[in-house]
Amino acid sequence: MDSSNSAGEERLSLLRHAITGCRICRDVPVRGIADRLAHEPRPVVVLSTRAKVLIAGQAPGLRVHESGLPFNDASGDRLRQWLSVTREEFYDADRFAIVPMGFCFPGYDARGSDLPPRIECAPMWRRAVIDAMPQIELVLAVGAYAQSWHMPGRVQKTMTATVANWRAGFFANDGPKVMALPHPSWRNSGWLKKNAWFEAELLPVLRQHVDSLVR
Repeated sequence: MDSSNSAGEERLSLLRHAITGCRICRDVPVRGIADRLAHEPRPVVVLSTRAKVLIAGQAPGLRVHESGLPFNDASGDRLRQWLSVTREEFYDADRFAIVPMGFCFPGYDARGSDLPPRIECAPMWRRAVIDAMPQIELVLAVGAYAQSWHMPGRVQKTMTATVANWRAGFFANDGPKVMALPHPSWRNSGWLKKNAWFEAELLPVLRQHVDSLVR
């Protein structure tokens, strides 16, 4: 291992340790103690000095919170299908880094839906994490929260419009390519049927590029 890679591994190791112990959303929530995370934090991230693909999602769901394994649910199955990768390949940290906008399961709202990512997380950690992985060549911005952070100036009025404009981020020359994706939740099956261009035009390009980076 060369000295630069050794330094990078040490930097990520320190970040992992700090993130694992983070309790800011529970102990000092930005909106006050009444808005504190209702359960014990369990940050779920996969950092890497070798992976060239970064999956930037929203926040872990309950199943991921319980298992500690990102995208360990039906949404993950669909995402792996979109990428045309095996489960083994997906969880290989030399192939994929996985860093959601919120590291911990945020809980449910009154209707039983997942709450948005905690507002404390990205300002506290995201810049440091991204800077510690300069080898990333492709960012998959899954959902509106990730798109807002990773695609400044390119987010459209709706998520559909942002994803439909995927070529603007994918073929940009400044930094890593960014591919905007909808959330792979099975609740979006209707969206996929309505927007057939996603599977016909976007996915073949995505799969080809992911294949060139991870295999």
